[in-house]
Amino acid sequence: MKYRITHTTLYQYSQAVGLCQNEARLQPRDFWRQQCQSNRLDISPKPSDFSERIDFFGNRVVYFAVQQAHTQLSVTSISDVMVFPNPGNLKLSTSLSWEVVRQQLQNVPMQLQSQIQSQQGQSQQQPMIAEKNLEYLDVQQYLLDSPMVTTSDALSLYAQSSFLPNRPLLDVVQDLMKRIFNDFTYDPTFTTIATPLSDVLEHRRGVCQDFAHLAIGCLRAYGIAARYISGYIETITDPGKQRLVGADASHAWFSVYIPGIGWLDFDPTNNTRPNEQHITLAWGRDYADVNPLKGIAFGGGQHALSVSVDVLRLPSDDDRRLRPR
Repeated sequence: MKYRITHTTLYQYSQAVGLCQNEARLQPRDFWRQQCQSNRLDISPKPSDFSERIDFFGNRVVYFAVQQAHTQLSVTSISDVMVFPNPGNLKLSTSLSWEVVRQQLQNVPMQLQSQIQSQQGQSQQQPMIAEKNLEYLDVQQYLLDSPMVTTSDALSLYAQSSFLPNRPLLDVVQDLMKRIFNDFTYDPTFTTIATPLSDVLEHRRGVCQDFAHLAIGCLRAYGIAARYISGYIETITDPGKQRLVGADASHAWFSVYIPGIGWLDFDPTNNTRPNEQHITLAWGRDYADVNPLKGIAFGGGQHALSVSVDVLRLPSDDDRRLRPR
């Protein structure tokens, strides 16, 4: 499925801004499930400084600075993205229990130390660390607390009924996703970016970002690696109604590492496994790692922020309907 994503962020200031410095993560990722075929970033006023890099998690980051006085900053990213369906032969029937997976991930540091010690003095042309252990080593960062997701007894208690003894990890995650979908109310007026996860859990309300953080916290509380995914979701217009340009929004879900399979995505807001209607923008430990646009401005007084996202499917096709979140 091919999409054109138009993501526009507009800042309007009550007073002139003399200088602003910003980072944007607005180019969709390339990986086995999707390919970003083109990306263009339009910035107004024109930046005086502009550079690109790849961050620690593999996301493309653009840095730019505007040094002329301005009362409005507009940043528009336009991307053409091809999204491929999940392969039909994906082994989703794995019987690995969550306890076995947790044990495998906990043993990685000891395995690496033993392997390095056993290879000391050998030819430098030999790989020092097995590829499997390198993959497990990368996964380690997603087991730890992160800026916006801190494990707690409350999270562990909520997740407990999903983590039945000897239950396959895939079944655990799908059950947890379904419970979050049923137990929590989508309420965009209740939370902000700064709302603690404990408040979301207590009041059972939030948005897609909160539900992804909640699932990640529950999984990490039991020693399971989970990461945060930011992106977009295609929304389907009701029959007979005109499609509204710019009415879509950013979306968020989470991903779990399952040995022998890799990373699998889950969308608790819609209680579904992401497929062709989900477009991945970036991933990291939590939202703080993948903020689409952040920066600092000197001056400006009060400001108003508006964000518009348009997800346009280029080929015509019918898909099952998902709730936009």
